[in-house]
Amino acid sequence: MENRASDYFLKEVQRANKGRLKIYIGAAPGVGKTYKMLRDANELKRQGIDVVIGFVETYGRKETEEQIGDLEKLPLKRILYNGIELEEMDLEGIIKRKPQLVVVDELAHRNAPGSKNKKRYEDVLDLIENGISVMTAVNIQHLESLNDYVNRMTGIKVGQTIPDYIFEYADEIEVVDISPQALRERIKQGKVYSSDKIEMALNNFFREGNLTALRELALREVANEVDERLLEYRNRKNVEGLTGAQERILVCINLRYNSEYLIRRGWRIAKMLKAKLYVLHVYREGELRDAEKLKKLDAVKQLCDELNAEFKMVMSSDPIETIINYAKDQAITQIVLGPSARRRIDEILRGSIVRRIMEKTRFIDILVVADPLYREMKET
Repeated sequence: MENRASDYFLKEVQRANKGRLKIYIGAAPGVGKTYKMLRDANELKRQGIDVVIGFVETYGRKETEEQIGDLEKLPLKRILYNGIELEEMDLEGIIKRKPQLVVVDELAHRNAPGSKNKKRYEDVLDLIENGISVMTAVNIQHLESLNDYVNRMTGIKVGQTIPDYIFEYADEIEVVDISPQALRERIKQGKVYSSDKIEMALNNFFREGNLTALRELALREVANEVDERLLEYRNRKNVEGLTGAQERILVCINLRYNSEYLIRRGWRIAKMLKAKLYVLHVYREGELRDAEKLKKLDAVKQLCDELNAEFKMVMSSDPIETIINYAKDQAITQIVLGPSARRRIDEILRGSIVRRIMEKTRFIDILVVADPLYREMKET
Protein backbone atom coordinates (compact mmCIF):
# COMPACT_ATOMS: atom_id res chain seq x y z
CA MET A 1 0.00 0.00 0.00
CA GLU A 2 1.35 3.45 -0.89
CA ASN A 3 2.52 5.52 2.06
CA ARG A 4 0.79 8.88 1.60
CA ALA A 5 2.75 10.39 4.50
CA SER A 6 5.89 10.44 2.34
CA ASP A 7 4.34 11.93 -0.82
CA TYR A 8 5.19 15.56 0.00
CA PHE A 9 8.76 14.76 1.03
CA LEU A 10 9.21 12.59 -2.09
CA LYS A 11 8.35 15.56 -4.33
CA GLU A 12 10.63 17.85 -2.33
CA VAL A 13 13.59 15.46 -2.61
CA GLN A 14 13.01 14.90 -6.33
CA ARG A 15 13.15 18.62 -7.15
CA ALA A 16 15.79 19.64 -4.60
CA ASN A 17 19.10 21.23 -5.51
CA LYS A 18 19.69 21.95 -1.85
CA GLY A 19 18.96 19.14 0.59
CA ARG A 20 15.62 18.92 2.39
CA LEU A 21 15.08 18.06 6.06
CA LYS A 22 12.35 15.99 7.66
CA ILE A 23 12.23 15.65 11.46
CA TYR A 24 10.34 12.91 13.28
CA ILE A 25 9.59 14.12 16.79
CA GLY A 26 8.23 12.18 19.75
CA ALA A 27 7.39 12.68 23.40
CA ALA A 28 9.78 10.00 24.68
CA PRO A 29 11.97 7.07 23.67
CA GLY A 30 10.03 4.07 22.44
CA VAL A 31 7.13 5.85 20.70
CA GLY A 32 8.30 4.55 17.29
CA LYS A 33 10.17 7.44 15.65
CA THR A 34 12.99 5.34 14.19
CA TYR A 35 10.54 2.60 13.15
CA LYS A 36 8.38 5.11 11.25
CA MET A 37 11.40 6.88 9.73
CA LEU A 38 12.86 3.62 8.38
CA ARG A 39 9.49 2.52 7.03
CA ASP A 40 9.08 5.82 5.17
CA ALA A 41 12.68 5.60 3.88
CA ASN A 42 11.97 2.16 2.40
CA GLU A 43 8.84 3.49 0.74
CA LEU A 44 10.86 6.31 -0.86
CA LYS A 45 13.46 3.78 -2.03
CA ARG A 46 10.70 1.79 -3.73
CA GLN A 47 9.68 4.99 -5.51
CA GLY A 48 13.12 5.42 -7.02
CA ILE A 49 14.90 7.66 -4.50
CA ASP A 50 18.55 6.81 -3.72
CA VAL A 51 18.27 6.31 0.06
CA VAL A 52 21.03 5.24 2.45
CA ILE A 53 21.42 4.93 6.23
CA GLY A 54 24.10 7.20 7.65
CA PHE A 55 23.37 6.23 11.22
CA VAL A 56 20.57 4.33 12.91
CA GLU A 57 20.14 3.27 16.53
CA THR A 58 17.68 0.38 17.03
CA TYR A 59 18.63 -0.41 20.65
CA GLY A 60 18.19 -4.06 19.74
CA ARG A 61 14.46 -3.65 19.15
CA LYS A 62 13.48 -6.43 16.76
CA GLU A 63 10.56 -4.55 15.17
CA THR A 64 12.79 -1.57 14.41
CA GLU A 65 15.63 -3.69 13.02
CA GLU A 66 13.21 -5.37 10.63
CA GLN A 67 12.31 -1.96 9.16
CA ILE A 68 15.87 -1.50 7.84
CA GLY A 69 14.84 -3.83 5.06
CA ASP A 70 16.84 -3.31 1.83
CA LEU A 71 18.28 0.06 2.80
CA GLU A 72 22.02 0.47 2.23
CA LYS A 73 23.93 1.06 5.48
CA LEU A 74 27.03 3.17 5.02
CA PRO A 75 30.09 2.20 7.13
CA LEU A 76 30.63 4.16 10.34
CA LYS A 77 33.78 6.14 11.02
CA ARG A 78 36.10 4.80 13.72
CA ILE A 79 37.67 7.38 16.05
CA LEU A 80 40.33 6.52 18.64
CA TYR A 81 39.91 8.55 21.86
CA ASN A 82 41.82 7.89 25.11
CA GLY A 83 42.62 4.38 23.95
CA ILE A 84 38.97 3.60 23.19
CA GLU A 85 37.70 3.09 19.65
CA LEU A 86 34.43 4.96 19.08
CA GLU A 87 32.07 4.74 16.11
CA GLU A 88 30.47 7.82 14.59
CA MET A 89 28.54 8.65 11.46
CA ASP A 90 30.96 9.16 8.56
CA LEU A 91 30.01 12.66 7.40
CA GLU A 92 32.74 12.86 4.76
CA GLY A 93 31.86 9.38 3.45
CA ILE A 94 28.19 10.32 3.01
CA ILE A 95 29.08 13.51 1.15
CA LYS A 96 31.41 11.53 -1.11
CA ARG A 97 28.71 8.87 -1.74
CA LYS A 98 26.23 11.70 -2.52
CA PRO A 99 22.88 9.91 -2.07
CA GLN A 100 19.62 11.80 -2.62
CA LEU A 101 18.48 11.02 0.91
CA VAL A 102 20.19 9.81 4.09
CA VAL A 103 18.67 8.54 7.33
CA VAL A 104 20.40 10.07 10.37
CA ASP A 105 19.04 8.91 13.72
CA GLU A 106 19.64 10.51 17.16
CA LEU A 107 19.74 14.17 16.09
CA ALA A 108 20.74 15.42 19.56
CA HIS A 109 23.82 13.14 19.75
CA ARG A 110 27.15 14.67 20.81
CA ASN A 111 29.95 13.53 18.50
CA ALA A 112 33.17 11.99 19.74
CA PRO A 113 36.18 14.30 20.16
CA GLY A 114 38.07 14.52 16.89
CA SER A 115 34.92 14.68 14.75
CA LYS A 116 34.49 17.60 12.36
CA ASN A 117 31.46 18.91 14.29
CA LYS A 118 30.65 18.77 17.99
CA LYS A 119 26.98 17.86 17.50
CA ARG A 120 25.18 15.63 15.02
CA TYR A 121 22.67 18.35 14.11
CA GLU A 122 25.66 20.29 12.69
CA ASP A 123 26.49 17.24 10.56
CA VAL A 124 22.90 17.29 9.31
CA LEU A 125 23.18 20.96 8.34
CA ASP A 126 26.41 20.17 6.44
CA LEU A 127 24.64 17.38 4.54
CA ILE A 128 21.81 19.73 3.57
CA GLU A 129 24.28 22.36 2.37
CA ASN A 130 25.87 19.66 0.18
CA GLY A 131 22.55 18.93 -1.52
CA ILE A 132 21.73 15.76 0.43
CA SER A 133 18.27 15.46 1.97
CA VAL A 134 17.99 14.12 5.51
CA MET A 135 15.45 12.21 7.58
CA THR A 136 16.17 12.45 11.30
CA ALA A 137 14.52 11.81 14.67
CA VAL A 138 14.55 13.48 18.09
CA ASN A 139 12.55 13.58 21.33
CA ILE A 140 10.94 16.79 22.59
CA GLN A 141 13.04 16.87 25.79
CA HIS A 142 16.17 17.52 23.71
CA LEU A 143 14.93 20.94 22.57
CA GLU A 144 17.19 23.52 24.23
CA SER A 145 14.44 25.97 25.27
CA LEU A 146 12.55 23.20 27.11
CA ASN A 147 15.57 21.80 28.95
CA ASP A 148 14.93 23.46 32.33
CA TYR A 149 11.19 22.78 32.16
CA VAL A 150 11.75 19.08 31.49
CA ASN A 151 14.24 18.94 34.36
CA ARG A 152 11.72 20.44 36.80
CA MET A 153 8.97 18.17 35.54
CA THR A 154 10.81 14.84 35.42
CA GLY A 155 13.77 15.41 37.72
CA ILE A 156 16.08 14.36 34.86
CA LYS A 157 18.64 16.75 33.36
CA VAL A 158 18.93 16.16 29.62
CA GLY A 159 22.58 16.54 28.65
CA GLN A 160 22.30 16.46 24.87
CA THR A 161 20.22 19.22 23.30
CA ILE A 162 19.57 20.84 19.93
CA PRO A 163 18.93 24.55 19.33
CA ASP A 164 15.33 25.54 18.63
CA TYR A 165 16.26 27.07 15.29
CA ILE A 166 16.85 23.61 13.80
CA PHE A 167 13.07 23.41 13.37
CA GLU A 168 13.26 26.39 11.02
CA TYR A 169 15.39 24.33 8.64
CA ALA A 170 12.82 21.52 8.53
CA ASP A 171 10.71 21.22 5.38
CA GLU A 172 8.48 18.74 7.19
CA ILE A 173 7.94 17.85 10.85
CA GLU A 174 6.02 14.72 11.77
CA VAL A 175 4.86 13.85 15.28
CA VAL A 176 5.09 10.15 16.08
CA ASP A 177 2.58 9.76 18.87
CA ILE A 178 1.14 7.03 21.07
CA SER A 179 -0.72 7.37 24.36
CA PRO A 180 1.21 7.21 27.67
CA GLN A 181 -0.72 4.06 28.57
CA ALA A 182 0.24 2.36 25.29
CA LEU A 183 3.92 3.32 25.71
CA ARG A 184 4.01 1.99 29.28
CA GLU A 185 2.48 -1.24 28.03
CA ARG A 186 5.20 -1.54 25.37
CA ILE A 187 7.82 -1.08 28.09
CA LYS A 188 6.20 -3.79 30.24
CA GLN A 189 6.30 -6.14 27.25
CA GLY A 190 10.05 -5.60 26.90
CA LYS A 191 9.75 -3.84 23.53
CA VAL A 192 11.66 -0.73 24.63
CA TYR A 193 14.17 -1.79 27.31
CA SER A 194 15.70 -5.04 28.51
CA SER A 195 13.94 -6.81 31.39
CA ASP A 196 16.40 -5.56 34.04
CA LYS A 197 15.56 -1.91 33.22
CA ILE A 198 11.76 -2.12 32.93
CA GLU A 199 10.83 -1.48 36.57
CA MET A 200 13.21 1.46 36.95
CA ALA A 201 11.99 3.03 33.70
CA LEU A 202 8.31 2.76 34.66
CA ASN A 203 8.90 4.28 38.10
CA ASN A 204 11.07 7.18 36.94
CA PHE A 205 11.08 8.92 33.55
CA PHE A 206 8.18 6.89 32.15
CA ARG A 207 5.65 7.70 34.85
CA GLU A 208 2.25 8.39 33.30
CA GLY A 209 2.23 12.02 34.48
CA ASN A 210 5.64 12.69 32.90
CA LEU A 211 4.62 11.09 29.61
CA THR A 212 1.36 13.06 29.47
CA ALA A 213 3.19 16.35 30.01
CA LEU A 214 5.90 15.49 27.46
CA ARG A 215 3.26 14.46 24.94
CA GLU A 216 1.49 17.80 25.36
CA LEU A 217 4.83 19.60 24.90
CA ALA A 218 5.55 17.75 21.66
CA LEU A 219 2.11 18.37 20.19
CA ARG A 220 2.10 22.03 21.23
CA GLU A 221 5.61 22.69 19.89
CA VAL A 222 4.72 21.31 16.48
CA ALA A 223 1.39 23.16 16.50
CA ASN A 224 3.25 26.42 17.20
CA GLU A 225 5.69 25.72 14.38
CA VAL A 226 2.82 25.00 11.97
CA ASP A 227 1.10 28.22 13.04
CA GLU A 228 4.26 30.24 12.41
CA ARG A 229 4.53 28.80 8.90
CA LEU A 230 0.86 29.44 8.25
CA LEU A 231 1.28 33.06 9.36
CA GLU A 232 4.29 33.46 7.05
CA TYR A 233 2.32 31.97 4.15
CA ARG A 234 -0.72 34.15 4.90
CA ASN A 235 1.35 37.35 4.95
CA ARG A 236 3.27 36.35 1.82
CA LYS A 237 0.10 35.51 -0.10
CA ASN A 238 -1.99 38.26 1.58
CA VAL A 239 -4.79 35.83 2.43
CA GLU A 240 -7.12 37.58 4.90
CA GLY A 241 -8.85 35.41 7.48
CA LEU A 242 -6.44 32.48 7.22
CA THR A 243 -5.42 31.72 10.81
CA GLY A 244 -3.90 28.79 12.62
CA ALA A 245 -5.23 26.67 15.44
CA GLN A 246 -3.37 28.68 18.08
CA GLU A 247 -4.93 31.74 19.71
CA ARG A 248 -2.88 34.96 19.64
CA ILE A 249 -3.71 37.64 22.20
CA LEU A 250 -2.87 41.32 21.67
CA VAL A 251 -2.98 43.78 24.56
CA CYS A 252 -3.04 47.45 23.48
CA ILE A 253 -1.76 49.87 26.09
CA ASN A 254 -1.05 53.53 26.64
CA LEU A 255 1.07 54.99 29.42
CA ARG A 256 -1.64 57.08 31.03
CA TYR A 257 -3.76 54.38 32.59
CA ASN A 258 -3.05 51.08 34.32
CA SER A 259 -1.07 49.32 31.58
CA GLU A 260 0.26 46.64 33.91
CA TYR A 261 -3.29 45.66 34.89
CA LEU A 262 -4.22 45.18 31.22
CA ILE A 263 -1.09 43.15 30.50
CA ARG A 264 -1.71 40.83 33.45
CA ARG A 265 -5.32 40.41 32.36
CA GLY A 266 -4.15 39.56 28.86
CA TRP A 267 -1.59 37.12 30.25
CA ARG A 268 -4.28 35.27 32.23
CA ILE A 269 -6.35 34.93 29.06
CA ALA A 270 -3.30 33.75 27.10
CA LYS A 271 -2.38 31.24 29.82
CA MET A 272 -5.91 29.81 29.87
CA LEU A 273 -5.91 29.44 26.08
CA LYS A 274 -2.23 28.40 25.93
CA ALA A 275 -1.78 31.29 23.53
CA LYS A 276 1.05 33.62 22.58
CA LEU A 277 0.81 37.09 24.13
CA TYR A 278 1.63 40.34 22.31
CA VAL A 279 1.69 43.83 23.82
CA LEU A 280 1.48 46.93 21.60
CA HIS A 281 2.09 50.53 22.59
CA VAL A 282 1.32 53.14 19.94
CA TYR A 283 2.68 56.58 20.79
CA ARG A 284 2.77 60.00 19.17
CA GLU A 285 5.87 62.00 18.35
CA GLY A 286 7.33 63.72 21.42
CA GLU A 287 5.28 61.66 23.85
CA LEU A 288 8.26 59.83 25.35
CA ARG A 289 10.08 62.96 26.43
CA ASP A 290 8.13 62.90 29.68
CA ALA A 291 10.26 61.37 32.48
CA GLU A 292 7.23 59.86 34.22
CA LYS A 293 6.13 58.10 31.03
CA LEU A 294 9.63 56.77 30.43
CA LYS A 295 9.62 55.34 33.94
CA LYS A 296 6.24 53.76 33.24
CA LEU A 297 7.57 52.37 29.96
CA ASP A 298 10.48 50.66 31.74
CA ALA A 299 8.02 48.99 34.12
CA VAL A 300 5.93 47.78 31.19
CA LYS A 301 8.96 46.35 29.39
CA GLN A 302 10.09 44.55 32.55
CA LEU A 303 6.63 43.05 33.06
CA CYS A 304 6.51 41.85 29.44
CA ASP A 305 9.88 40.16 29.89
CA GLU A 306 8.69 38.44 33.07
CA LEU A 307 5.51 37.20 31.38
CA ASN A 308 7.27 36.20 28.14
CA ALA A 309 5.11 38.62 26.13
CA GLU A 310 6.32 40.06 22.83
CA PHE A 311 6.43 43.85 23.27
CA LYS A 312 6.24 46.25 20.33
CA MET A 313 6.34 50.06 20.18
CA VAL A 314 5.20 52.01 17.12
CA MET A 315 5.13 55.79 16.63
CA SER A 316 2.03 56.80 14.69
CA SER A 317 -0.42 59.65 14.31
CA ASP A 318 -3.23 57.11 13.82
CA PRO A 319 -3.10 54.56 16.69
CA ILE A 320 -6.23 52.69 15.60
CA GLU A 321 -4.95 52.06 12.08
CA THR A 322 -1.64 50.91 13.54
CA ILE A 323 -3.43 48.47 15.86
CA ILE A 324 -5.43 47.10 12.94
CA ASN A 325 -2.35 46.60 10.73
CA TYR A 326 -0.33 44.99 13.52
CA ALA A 327 -3.18 42.64 14.42
CA LYS A 328 -3.50 41.54 10.80
CA ASP A 329 0.25 41.04 10.39
CA GLN A 330 0.49 38.86 13.50
CA ALA A 331 -2.76 36.92 12.85
CA ILE A 332 -4.16 38.10 16.20
CA THR A 333 -7.36 36.36 17.30
CA GLN A 334 -8.24 38.52 20.33
CA ILE A 335 -7.54 42.16 21.17
CA VAL A 336 -7.61 43.34 24.78
CA LEU A 337 -8.31 47.06 25.35
CA GLY A 338 -8.83 49.28 28.36
CA PRO A 339 -11.60 51.88 28.67
CA SER A 340 -11.43 54.60 26.04
CA ALA A 341 -9.87 57.91 27.02
CA ARG A 342 -11.66 59.72 24.20
CA ARG A 343 -14.36 62.26 24.86
CA ARG A 344 -17.90 61.38 23.88
CA ILE A 345 -17.95 64.07 21.18
CA ASP A 346 -14.80 62.54 19.60
CA GLU A 347 -16.45 59.13 19.47
CA ILE A 348 -19.54 60.59 17.84
CA LEU A 349 -17.48 62.43 15.21
CA ARG A 350 -14.82 59.77 14.52
CA GLY A 351 -16.37 56.56 15.80
CA SER A 352 -15.32 54.50 18.80
CA ILE A 353 -12.06 52.57 18.82
CA VAL A 354 -13.87 49.24 19.08
CA ARG A 355 -16.20 50.05 16.21
CA ARG A 356 -13.37 51.17 13.92
CA ILE A 357 -11.36 48.04 14.62
CA MET A 358 -14.36 45.78 14.02
CA GLU A 359 -15.19 47.54 10.74
CA LYS A 360 -11.70 46.93 9.36
CA THR A 361 -10.95 43.42 10.63
CA ARG A 362 -12.48 39.97 10.38
CA PHE A 363 -12.33 37.04 12.80
CA ILE A 364 -10.83 39.13 15.64
CA ASP A 365 -12.63 39.29 18.99
CA ILE A 366 -12.32 42.43 21.10
CA LEU A 367 -12.40 42.46 24.89
CA VAL A 368 -12.73 45.80 26.72
CA VAL A 369 -11.42 45.28 30.25
CA ALA A 370 -12.86 47.25 33.13
CA ASP A 371 -9.99 49.01 34.87
CA PRO A 372 -10.79 49.48 38.59
CA LEU A 373 -8.65 52.66 38.63
CA TYR A 374 -10.09 54.09 35.40
CA ARG A 375 -12.53 56.63 36.87
CA GLU A 376 -10.05 57.87 39.47
CA MET A 377 -7.24 58.25 36.92
CA LYS A 378 -9.45 59.93 34.31
CA GLU A 379 -10.48 62.59 36.77
CA THR A 380 -6.85 63.45 37.61
